[in-house]
Amino acid sequence: MIDNLVLGFQVALSWQTLMYCFVGVSIGMFIGVLPGVGPLAAISMLLPLTYYISPTDALIMLAGIYYGAQYGGSVASILLRLPGTASSAVVCMDGYEMTKNGRAGAALFLSATASFVGGSIGIVLMAGFAPALAAFALRFGSQEYFLLMALGLVAASTLSEGSAVRGLAMVVLGVLLGIVGLDITSGSMRFVYGQFELMDGVSLVASAMGLFGLSEILSNIGQGNRPVPSGRVTLRSMIPTRQELRDSWPPIWRGSAIGSFFGTLPGTGSTIASFFSYATEKKFARNRARIGQGIVEGVTGPEAANNSAAQTAFIPTLTLGVPGDAVMALLLGAMIVHGVNPGPQMLAETPDMFWGLVASFWLGNLILLIFNIPMIGLWVSMLRIPYRMLYPAILVLVVIGTYSIRYSIFDIYQLLAFGVLGYVLRLLAFPAAPLVLGLVLGPLMEQNFRRSLMLSDGEFSTFVTRPISAVLFACILLVLLAQIFPPLLKWQRARKERLS
Repeated sequence: MIDNLVLGFQVALSWQTLMYCFVGVSIGMFIGVLPGVGPLAAISMLLPLTYYISPTDALIMLAGIYYGAQYGGSVASILLRLPGTASSAVVCMDGYEMTKNGRAGAALFLSATASFVGGSIGIVLMAGFAPALAAFALRFGSQEYFLLMALGLVAASTLSEGSAVRGLAMVVLGVLLGIVGLDITSGSMRFVYGQFELMDGVSLVASAMGLFGLSEILSNIGQGNRPVPSGRVTLRSMIPTRQELRDSWPPIWRGSAIGSFFGTLPGTGSTIASFFSYATEKKFARNRARIGQGIVEGVTGPEAANNSAAQTAFIPTLTLGVPGDAVMALLLGAMIVHGVNPGPQMLAETPDMFWGLVASFWLGNLILLIFNIPMIGLWVSMLRIPYRMLYPAILVLVVIGTYSIRYSIFDIYQLLAFGVLGYVLRLLAFPAAPLVLGLVLGPLMEQNFRRSLMLSDGEFSTFVTRPISAVLFACILLVLLAQIFPPLLKWQRARKERLS
């Protein structure tokens, strides 16, 4: 492995390749900060330009846009409660609360650090265990994917503050919204009510922007300007306290492990990884009772998961030729256009490209870390802009970003509808994050459930007879029991006290 990494750094440290890596991560970070645009649009626009450069440089630049956007997506989430990417939506909850508590600089510093550590762990796994991890991912069939999604939906109720019933209600609502559109089995349209724009389903970008961004604008209309940071943002104000650093490392390790796992599985990705990480912190963080009130565990865990998943997502794409999401599919297309055959033969046929790409990932993450920390003061200065100037600009960016995904006016109507829905949910104290997770996982869960039953001729026992699926089924039962037993024990204890 050391010899392969030496070969990779020889490729990645050439001045031309390093320049393309820097260009890619810089564009990615900027795209991530802009709400709603996302790396898919940026890569699509820049793909024709890569035809005139070498395949290695082209792939390094396009990959830099992808994982650079994961860094930038948390900036708007933390400062404005406006997710730059769907995977950073969950960071809004604690990141924005830290901003309101005057800890915006520390939140951005910890976010960049967690992103770097999570990305680095993903890169190490990719360098050392890519073939083994890809072989393990191949053992996941539709049964395992279904139960994995079911586990996510059960755990999603823990994303809510207070009553788990409200969180579960939001999950169900998200799943119901997720089944809107074209049925992939029968080809019939479901719940579109004559709106053919809904054939592709409810827009995830519009829902995330509306529930978190537009609802924030609606909630703050007429409240006057918020307190702004006074004076210049110093390095001292960016550095977290010792307690914050101590509280950050366990979530970073847990988030990196979760992200590495989900990144390896085709079809899951960084969005699901970040939500799973947040749900995990709700159960295992030292300050789990204060999750959602502005603590570092709610920022560092999801950010580490987000970025480690972004790196390990390249494992099935490069070693198996199986793209995990739309961005990976686009990168796969770019490789094929350049005459590169992704798959197991890639390590043997083009080792300089594979290991150069791996080395460039770490260099790109290092560039992003160095690039991010000096710019924290600039990002925090956004808070000095008055509401009357800031929110109209945000609204314009959100509308443009939503429209640019599918160039559809109907997506803007969806944005407005979810904005109003998010505002109403905030008034009624219902959490929005489980709804987004239900919207993401619901369609995947349905597809794998129906595929499993088709392969087993309708036998439901297929979900418990396979080793991995049996373990996942047991995990679901444990999570349910963990949510049911504490209230029952509390009720029984209170009943005994009343009788005595």
